[in-house]
Amino acid sequence: MRQPAYTRPVRTIVRGKNLDVPEKVRQYANRKLGRLDRFLDDRSEAIVELALEKHRSVADSHIVEVTLVIDGRTLRSRAAAATHQAGIDEVVDKIERRAVDFKEKPRVRARPVEEKAILRRIADGTAEPARERRIVKVKRFDIEPMFEEDALATMDELGHSFFVFVNAETERLNVLYRRTDGDLGLIEPIVAGDYTTSDGRRAGHGTERS
Repeated sequence: MRQPAYTRPVRTIVRGKNLDVPEKVRQYANRKLGRLDRFLDDRSEAIVELALEKHRSVADSHIVEVTLVIDGRTLRSRAAAATHQAGIDEVVDKIERRAVDFKEKPRVRARPVEEKAILRRIADGTAEPARERRIVKVKRFDIEPMFEEDALATMDELGHSFFVFVNAETERLNVLYRRTDGDLGLIEPIVAGDYTTSDGRRAGHGTERS
């Protein structure tokens, strides 16, 4: 008789945020996270963080956050419920659906050391917060009216996938771009509605020119 393959339980870190986690809740979290065994290998772990937000209503005062690293990709999910057990049920359902979607998509596998470093930073609270994106460079250049054919030739000459120009026929700003199917697209922006310029003048599509 063939023996069933042994499945290693999910290594789960359960911690409380400014609260002591009761043993029965810790065991409940470990048991529920066992549903994710099929997504993990011996380099993966799950981190469960529990919190109690007293300013919320009773129905959603117990907060449960789960962080799961699969193949170097960090998945996070959060739930609020009347009890931590109910929150664990909800958040496991959510993150299981995300894990299924992730497993069905092509991906590039990270090295095990990277997975461990991610989990270590999350577990000890030293993970860096997401950096806010910002504009780091502004480029200004002279622009001359040209026809679409000239814009296409210039874009090809520069080797770019898009080109901004003033259309000589309409005297409007256009964006020529190369589509993924090999054809070309042309964006012709039109200002909709009225607005106030930086010098306080009213302008826009519905404003008459003097």
